[in-house]
Amino acid sequence: PHGPSTLKHTWEAAGHLNAPTLQSIGFLAAGGIPGDTAPDAQFGRLRPLGMGKDSVTGHWEMMGIAIDEPFPTYPDGFPITLVKQFEEAIGMQTLGNRPSSGTLILDQLGEQHLLTGCPILYTSADSVWQIACHEDVVPIEKLYEWCRIARAMLTPPHGVQRVIARPFIGDAKSGWKRTERRKDFPVTPPSNLSDEIGDVFGIGVVPELFDGRGFRSVRRTQSNAEHAAMLTEAMASDARFIFANFEDFDMLFGHRNDAPGFARCLEEFDPMLKSVIDQLTPDDLLIVTADHGNDPTDTSTDHTREYVPYTIVGGSQRVANADHDGLMKVGEWVRAHLAISRP
Repeated sequence: PHGPSTLKHTWEAAGHLNAPTLQSIGFLAAGGIPGDTAPDAQFGRLRPLGMGKDSVTGHWEMMGIAIDEPFPTYPDGFPITLVKQFEEAIGMQTLGNRPSSGTLILDQLGEQHLLTGCPILYTSADSVWQIACHEDVVPIEKLYEWCRIARAMLTPPHGVQRVIARPFIGDAKSGWKRTERRKDFPVTPPSNLSDEIGDVFGIGVVPELFDGRGFRSVRRTQSNAEHAAMLTEAMASDARFIFANFEDFDMLFGHRNDAPGFARCLEEFDPMLKSVIDQLTPDDLLIVTADHGNDPTDTSTDHTREYVPYTIVGGSQRVANADHDGLMKVGEWVRAHLAISRP
């Protein structure tokens, strides 16, 4: 009860949360906000089981993959032999090689990057190899190529879970800004429910997390507003399953310990969610949940491992309002709704 609690602590810090749709479907109650009960809603919490607290492990677990061995992390930076191997492969020195937040590392090394052209290499509390480059210094396709080189190089025992391209613009005087051309290069996932469904309509980072396997080819969206527009397209399509990730909460506010901003983002998301619910047909099932926590009131800027709220709208199955073990319950509910037998 005293650990991370993203939704409840955001509400407490902001002092108010005007989100009538999230309230009516029980999502706020699921997140522990007192007094917010929705008697007819199906809601509760899911306890992550896999060894991780990030986008890859969270989405994978929803589709039935629970990681029982943690991916390697590098609290002191990457081994110098690994860095030298990467530098030789790209023909360029790197800057950084330490854990950092994405905004702080640009403040510290952005100007040096502009002067030298050397990419900024950094990690976090998660298993990530992140490469930041100014878009006017390193063309975006060159940055993606460097990420692919790193991905091919990072094999066990250094099987880093995700290589991430972190392009940015700006300067030290006007400020640095990460652009929306981020791209993720994860390890190849084991067989999972998205393979069985096939032709999944993934929105945002989701197809990248599964290396595109099982997903139809759609344009990459990079913000909540873009994801919402794509979701409207997806609902008008013939897709059996839509898997969407709205990451502005996490990326813009959770990682920056900005609880008021997180609350505003929820309030902006709320009418979009109502529009989605209004479009549901009797044959549709909507599950709203999270792939991990990111408590903006936590002492760190990292993801937080915690029970995540869920709520279910529509569908013929009735789920008990309770805590359940495993994010894979999401996949089980999807499998039951689509009548996909277990292999």
